[in-house]
Amino acid sequence: MNGRPDEAARAAAANLEQMKRMRQIEEAIIARAPENDVGPSLERIEAVMELAGDPQKSYPVIHLTGTNGKTSTSRMIDSILREAGLSTGRFTSPHLHDIRERITLMGKPIPREKFIAAYDDIAPLVEIVDARSLATGGRRMNFFEVLVAVAFAAFADAPVDVAVIEVGLGGSWDATNVADGQVAVITPVDLDHTHLLGDDVVDIAREKSGIIKADSITVSAEQAQDVVGVLRERADEVGARIVFEEQDFGVLAREPGIGGQLVSLRGLAAEYPDLFLPLFGAHQAHNLATAVAAAEAFLGGGAQALEIDVLRTACEAMSSPGRLEIVRRSPTVLVDAAHNPHGAHSLVAALEESFAFTTTVGLVGIVADKDAAGILEVLEPAFDHIVVTRSSSPRAMAPDRLGELAVELFGESRVTVVRDLPDALEQAVTLAEENGMGGGVVATGSVITAGEVRMLLGRTEV
Repeated sequence: MNGRPDEAARAAAANLEQMKRMRQIEEAIIARAPENDVGPSLERIEAVMELAGDPQKSYPVIHLTGTNGKTSTSRMIDSILREAGLSTGRFTSPHLHDIRERITLMGKPIPREKFIAAYDDIAPLVEIVDARSLATGGRRMNFFEVLVAVAFAAFADAPVDVAVIEVGLGGSWDATNVADGQVAVITPVDLDHTHLLGDDVVDIAREKSGIIKADSITVSAEQAQDVVGVLRERADEVGARIVFEEQDFGVLAREPGIGGQLVSLRGLAAEYPDLFLPLFGAHQAHNLATAVAAAEAFLGGGAQALEIDVLRTACEAMSSPGRLEIVRRSPTVLVDAAHNPHGAHSLVAALEESFAFTTTVGLVGIVADKDAAGILEVLEPAFDHIVVTRSSSPRAMAPDRLGELAVELFGESRVTVVRDLPDALEQAVTLAEENGMGGGVVATGSVITAGEVRMLLGRTEV
């Protein structure tokens, strides 16, 4: 024996200390106001960033907003840029299982030690800004603002060649908007968070258009004509170039297949035939078209074609956990994070196109401030039976109340209310298997519901 501590034991001890520290940090962040408790001001995050030396200005940014498709599109852009040889950071929300999923380096959740280091750099600055704000009758930074500050610091420390940044809520007043994107991406705009963003798509589009900055290129998915007008107006106002799906780029052809779909695209600079995308649904093909146009805009101002082999390899590696994802077979269990009627429409269309279940059972848990009736109305034709439940979120709608809404649309015989999600999953599987093989369960209604069903079935990787 040489007397030296066992290396494995030392590593295990260090890992345990990191996990303890991460728990402490998470508890401190979660103790703040939740991310949906926002104040229409960038003053706090701007002050922290200034004290930190404005790390968000040390690398180029691709900034995304929209109602649905932001996270999938962000992951697609990230995949393309990594395959093109760039070092990437990505910030998305919310997370499915682990807070570190929101901040990725080279497509992987940030290592614990790097998250801890970035937080420890930022935390004293947050305390200074909190104290200043409270002294003048203001508020402390919320959960989301602190995570944005940590992400921007971590990307500067890495360092990254480019950061792909998804807004948390809206655009103009979102904490991420202290960054100036060289490329702005607007995924489809629809009604969501109306109590915060506005009661119609024009108001919502106006708020989201705030991420369009001077001398940038804006890449917009297909939008309602009223939304197009708002985005054009903003681009003209700040001196930005804007391109639109269908007009400037788009999906040329798509063919659903086993494990995904074959997609041909028209980009800003070239056409890209026969790309295999291992994701289901027409909406994902359109997300890919937007991502390709964004990558073209970033890498060559929209005038330089992507290398087809690079793009094909990037597409084959794409994933979008919690978005029409198969997490179990026999019976098949799908999870999908659809949390508004627009997302539910995409889910229903993809189910009809790519899955032929003999019996389709919905397992649905919805957050209380969402349009539950609107979501259920869209889902009704797709489900033979619905099991309503709740996730562990304190914001989750009570199952009894959700059940009442479901009965109005589905009829009493097609609705089962089960309070706890694990029991509800078991009940949904039982119902799917009642008529033999070929049944399927679709767990949806919120990101939290999708994430918790994933975890119950042993899926935690992202």
